[in-house]
Amino acid sequence: MIRVLIADDHAVVREGIKRIIADLDDMEVVAEAADGAELLAAVTTSSWDVTLMDLAMPGLSGLELVEGLRRRAPQRPILILSMYPEDQYAVRALRAGAAGYIYKGNPPDEVIKAIRMVASGRRYITPEVAEHLAAHVDVAAEKLPHECLSNREHQVLCLMGSGKAVGEIADELGLSVKTVSTYRAHLLEKLGLRNSAEIIRYAIEHKLVD
Repeated sequence: MIRVLIADDHAVVREGIKRIIADLDDMEVVAEAADGAELLAAVTTSSWDVTLMDLAMPGLSGLELVEGLRRRAPQRPILILSMYPEDQYAVRALRAGAAGYIYKGNPPDEVIKAIRMVASGRRYITPEVAEHLAAHVDVAAEKLPHECLSNREHQVLCLMGSGKAVGEIADELGLSVKTVSTYRAHLLEKLGLRNSAEIIRYAIEHKLVD
């Protein structure tokens, strides 16, 4: 039996996943979490085999949580189920220690396939993600400016690129407006940009947003 720990800040998403898994003979949901703090707490109180988690949750960013989970339970695979398209976060998630990355727009059968695959010790990587990984194989190649950003800075870049204001980003990430403004300042400095409009243009030109 594959024991699944679900982490997503949307109750309707968690409920939908639980209903799908409830019909399966080889899988069960043993715990769930609505944010990073609850996920880390569940890790210490539950016995599970696979973590199925969203990247966009309040508090700690998804990539920080992936790294934290890997330190606490290195033998238990993490499958990212995210609203962000694969070309935005998949490579970073895999680098952080995730065993797979699947877009929320995929049908339920594909999500179940991905859970079974990572539970068996394999990685779940779509052809699209494989292409992005291949592009990063040559470590000697010069990195683009955004590839040198921290995980949180990259997350703020993608959200700003999608047209969200600082206040909206603060609400979504569970951060203060001052903190997000600081990340914005870091982006301007590290990317050599002058204002928010140029941040949006940069994100679009580098295909970091839909």
